[in-house]
Amino acid sequence: MPDTTGKTITCKAAVAWEAGKDLTIEDVEVGPPRAHEVRIEIYYTGVCHTDAYTLSGKDPEGAFPIVLGHEGAGIVESIGEGVESVKVGDHVVAFTPECKECKFCKSGKTNLCGKIRTTQGKGVMPDGTSRFKCKGKDLLHFMGTSTFSQFTVVADISVVPITDKAPMDRTCLLGCGITTGYGAAVITAGHGGLEKGSNVAIFGAGCVGLSVIQGAVKNGAGKIIVVDVNEAKKSWAEKFGATDFVNPAKDLKEGENITQRLVEMTDGGCDYTFDCTGNVHVMRSALEACHKGWGESIIIGVAAAGQEISTRPFQLVTGRRWKGCAFGGVKGRTQLSDLVQDYMDGKLKVDEFITHRQPLSGINQAFQDMKAGDCIRCVVDMRKL
Repeated sequence: MPDTTGKTITCKAAVAWEAGKDLTIEDVEVGPPRAHEVRIEIYYTGVCHTDAYTLSGKDPEGAFPIVLGHEGAGIVESIGEGVESVKVGDHVVAFTPECKECKFCKSGKTNLCGKIRTTQGKGVMPDGTSRFKCKGKDLLHFMGTSTFSQFTVVADISVVPITDKAPMDRTCLLGCGITTGYGAAVITAGHGGLEKGSNVAIFGAGCVGLSVIQGAVKNGAGKIIVVDVNEAKKSWAEKFGATDFVNPAKDLKEGENITQRLVEMTDGGCDYTFDCTGNVHVMRSALEACHKGWGESIIIGVAAAGQEISTRPFQLVTGRRWKGCAFGGVKGRTQLSDLVQDYMDGKLKVDEFITHRQPLSGINQAFQDMKAGDCIRCVVDMRKL
């Protein structure tokens, strides 16, 4: 293989030229990494609802043209000046940043690193420029990762080295969905994870919701109740360890709502509830299904721009708590490699999430697959056209 260090690479990428339109496979130029940047050859990427959300035009930070994708695994092709955390040839996962130096990282209270947030939100690298060009135009980066390109450039603080023994078509999924749900249960809930014997309700049994089940099982939850209007999700929920399944579209008695049903099933309300839907009405139901005095509801799903949550203040005055998390509260460079090891040791399900596969040329079909009720995660082989 020719040495491409310091040179621009031309490769294939799925480009979103405008909101609401299919991605197109294009030849893109990927510039070499600058100081504290890493260029990665992406082998596999997942397709996530967040990608679809931005593509739909509902994302307030969404801008075009852009290279989407944020569940990617690959191998480091080259590194910029000053990079010490990874080396050429390392197997890596692209993840949310962790600089270990900013106010957020030093607080020990959050995984939200502030170092490159402003530029990342604008779709550019930390120096304010893009590494992608197509047809003479700069393309924007997405979530600091842009894994829908065969090569991508990422800030070094967003790159997590992992064992080369872990298959990359699995580890890519730890870049978002699985980690997000699992972390919500074992890190965000309560004080460092939900307690043994807790009664839990999970709204939405997609990739994130099923991952919450995994975390709840690991921490020894009592009842694990899954709520979903898709009856086909019942067998999925049970496979991952749910004890109960409620379909609000068919299982409720006349005049009964989902909150009442959950309160009845848990002798006064759930200790923890998790919204994995992004629906603000569901978020309210999840909060109000919490136990008076201590129940806690964690918002994971991302609602459309401009939407607001509501409840009666009395729900909070009487001891219920509302909180949220991004990426499950998991810190990339500090904690993600441990999850990869848990997967390798058989302690974390990953293979079971993969229901569909596509080559890069089938990426639009991957979006259609994701919207179908029988898809949990579709993995795209970035090296296969």
